[in-house]
Amino acid sequence: MVEIERKFLILSDDFIHEAFSKKRIVQAYLSSNPERAVRIRIKEDKAYLTIKGQGNAGGTTRLEWETEIPVADAEKLLGICEEGVIDKIRYEVKVGQHIYEVDIFSGDNEGLVMAEIELQSEDEMFEKPSWLGPEVTNDERYYNAFLSKKPFKNW
Repeated sequence: MVEIERKFLILSDDFIHEAFSKKRIVQAYLSSNPERAVRIRIKEDKAYLTIKGQGNAGGTTRLEWETEIPVADAEKLLGICEEGVIDKIRYEVKVGQHIYEVDIFSGDNEGLVMAEIELQSEDEMFEKPSWLGPEVTNDERYYNAFLSKKPFKNW
């Protein structure tokens, strides 16, 4: 139930040629409170309800609980979510022993391309591919809950 994750901006689209998976994700928040964000996500033909706790001081570690729900239920719940929908295409890219999830945002967040990597511990070593840019793990502007309220186009 603990997520350890680091986030990075992307320097180029070279990752696309290395990707083994590509899926559209649409998500919104029933609650975007940083202490307990509640998210509805539809990822292709599956849907999820996720609760995330507040991150630690470095922004890398936080409680995360997720369960699969019927897509029809998720579609109904999206109708009562807070204003602001996240729409993105997620590419999964294996680099060394890890998988980067690279998101190309559209809609109000078009122009933003960001990668996340999940780790087993905060100090775990991982390969950094040439297309990986600056780390933004501790910058709350890059959290999806923040982007749903203050989209990238308005920065």
